[in-house]
Amino acid sequence: MDIRVKDVIEICSGRLIFGDKEIVCKDFSKDTRTIKKDDVYVGIKGENFDGNTLYEKAFEQGAKVCILEDSGSENELQIKYENVKRLYSDRVLVVVEDSIRALQELASYKRDLYDIPVVAITGSVGKTSTKDIIASVVGMQYKVLKTQGNLNNHIGLPLTILGLDDHDALVVEMGMNNLGEISVLSKIAKPNVAVITNVGTSHIGKLGSRENILKAKLEILDGLKKDGILIINNDNDLLNSWSKAYTGNVKIFTYGIENTSDVMASDIMLEEDSSNFKVHINNSTIALDSKYCGGDIKNCENNEEEIIVPIGGQHFVYNALSAVAVGTILGIPYGKIREGIQKFELSKNRMELINLKDDIIVINDCYNANYDSMKASIEYLAKTSANRKIAVLGDMLELGEFSESLHKQVGEQVVKNKIDILVTVGNMGKVISDTAKSLGIEVCHCSNNEEAANFVKDIMSKDDIILIKASNGMKFKQIVEEICKL
Repeated sequence: MDIRVKDVIEICSGRLIFGDKEIVCKDFSKDTRTIKKDDVYVGIKGENFDGNTLYEKAFEQGAKVCILEDSGSENELQIKYENVKRLYSDRVLVVVEDSIRALQELASYKRDLYDIPVVAITGSVGKTSTKDIIASVVGMQYKVLKTQGNLNNHIGLPLTILGLDDHDALVVEMGMNNLGEISVLSKIAKPNVAVITNVGTSHIGKLGSRENILKAKLEILDGLKKDGILIINNDNDLLNSWSKAYTGNVKIFTYGIENTSDVMASDIMLEEDSSNFKVHINNSTIALDSKYCGGDIKNCENNEEEIIVPIGGQHFVYNALSAVAVGTILGIPYGKIREGIQKFELSKNRMELINLKDDIIVINDCYNANYDSMKASIEYLAKTSANRKIAVLGDMLELGEFSESLHKQVGEQVVKNKIDILVTVGNMGKVISDTAKSLGIEVCHCSNNEEAANFVKDIMSKDDIILIKASNGMKFKQIVEEICKL
């Protein structure tokens, strides 16, 4: 199931500048800093630099093939690349009209070469952690390729798919900033199973309403296989309402805690470092009859078994329920589903618990933030048995006209959940602290990350638990690193 240079030329309407058409294109990369010997380098024009100019560096690093975006005439191209052809005559250089589109076309072609189950996950909150737990479950029965980190956009997803080798399952995450983006990703990945974790407020500044966010998330159906299944969080208000009104042909499988669903949790026990619950599976609500959706739901004895999630917080109960749903649909025995959930590990900077001296715990959740994830993290902090509960919070970005009101709501959540000390950074972080201060909580607003880290280091004491959370653009990882030096 190899892609050769000749396939690149045909699929992408590429032009061969020099090299052997029969060379196999195996591992793809867009970064000359991490490229390995015999990789395929794809030049991507970014905001700060043009990767299409780095072909010599790519060849120096060992790239076997370079795919570049260029529009010159045949004669112009031969002249332009004459020197590199002389230096690297054993390599291959292909030019295309649009390198990002070429990357996507190649990924779509590669996907079609594999007759395997593909699970795609999207949602306003929890995409990456849900992807991680689902991949862990699917990995109990299949050799899984999954999205690394959050490489979930129009470039990251194709690169993930192009990494398919001897895998027999694929689990991918799909992110978006605007309408139309998930549609593109879904049509490339062509999932058999699609999961929507929730519809919240992330990117509401660009999309204007939660209803538009729902519309964007539902684009995951655009590439869903004909016999595919959609899994949704039935406790999310918009998803619940949409599913009740839906009259299309896609089968819907639900999970939840509050609303009656196909997969449900009860007897939930939330600990600081784990969550336990009993799972119930309704085996009469859906016919699982497609090629990759033929699970035996009865493998869950008495339809009521205990699940242990190695991370605290109710939002991880929801993540685990989605993994149970996927595992059930794919026919994975219940024992393996349970084991996969117990073994799963989070990607870095997402609810990562870091133990310091004097039994101080730092919750590193600084990769990203929106109102829904802020609320979930604050609620998790509130339920810990800390000496003092300290929240270090910063701006949530891309909220547009809703920014001030949502940051005020975060401040209200801090007070509602009886957090002991609030530390904030950023213009909107000050809105959080001002709101909380007006409601009677102890706050400290800092002018920068260094000041916040120093303040926390000065005040933290034995058995404190410190939550650190903001949008990635706030660079709160600096605060985590500084505090953890102690």
